[in-house]
Amino acid sequence: MLNRRHLRIKVLHILYAFAQSNNDNLALAEKELMHSIEKMYDLYIYYLTMFDSFTHFAELKIEEGKKKIFPKEEDLNPNMKFVNNRFIRLLKENKSIKNASLERKINWSSDVEQDILYKLFNYILTTDIYKEYMASEGQTFEEDRGFVIKLFKKEICNFELLLNFIEEKSIYWQDDIDLVCSMVIKTLKRFKSPADIDMEILPLFKDDEEEFVKTLLRKTLNNLNDNFETIAKYTQNWEAERIALMDRLLMSIALTEAKYFPYIPIKVTLNEYIDISKYYSTPKSSTFINGILDKMITDLQKEGEIKKVGRGMV
Repeated sequence: MLNRRHLRIKVLHILYAFAQSNNDNLALAEKELMHSIEKMYDLYIYYLTMFDSFTHFAELKIEEGKKKIFPKEEDLNPNMKFVNNRFIRLLKENKSIKNASLERKINWSSDVEQDILYKLFNYILTTDIYKEYMASEGQTFEEDRGFVIKLFKKEICNFELLLNFIEEKSIYWQDDIDLVCSMVIKTLKRFKSPADIDMEILPLFKDDEEEFVKTLLRKTLNNLNDNFETIAKYTQNWEAERIALMDRLLMSIALTEAKYFPYIPIKVTLNEYIDISKYYSTPKSSTFINGILDKMITDLQKEGEIKKVGRGMV
């Protein structure tokens, strides 16, 4: 589920927090890193388990309409298309989502959570996506599926009250929302038919990504002082206090990756951390980091401290 870009950012967050508190406890840093990643997966499950609440609210709304003293035609013969959405039913019954929800004790059962979803449900009723879906004739699984994916992508992901709630619920989630939403969309698209009740949702990691992120954190933290000294040699024309801590950390992680991951091309490492700096440091940081890293890594390659294996690795 997690791509390397986000894993690099997770390492950056942990190192920044620990540098700010002058903490160099490796075991604690690794524990905090994995907790942060686990919390991100929790958010993924939260999103996947929200849809059943919407059909529940729709059922309640229909029942209330039938109990009116002077019910209208639409109250007596309501449009059941949303309530009968087979794609939402599939998500509710999917074993993988169910198991993850139970294991992680994730649900929307609290009054606050139900209130947020109820407000989101009422907003959904006002959207053009919902109105067009309800107005269309017939009901196929493909249409139900397309409606839910479009609704999530266009409306649910951007619902301000939900975003505020998520950010307040966990400090770990502020930088995770966009990636998690993209993973939810990817997951929804994997379900092709009503028979996909046993379809597995995305795993927390793929291949060797867990070992990658743990090694990157360990090696960077263990070599942080040495990396800072190396960086200082290449920034002698800059006063130490003028170089942002975030920039030094980004260059340190990049230096670690270049040294200890021989199978990752230099170009990939440089591009990744330069791009990350555009979002997490100062406006001029990307140019500064690019120049320093390029010179530093080139020299270390000549000295034999950075070695790459395989074709196209330099």
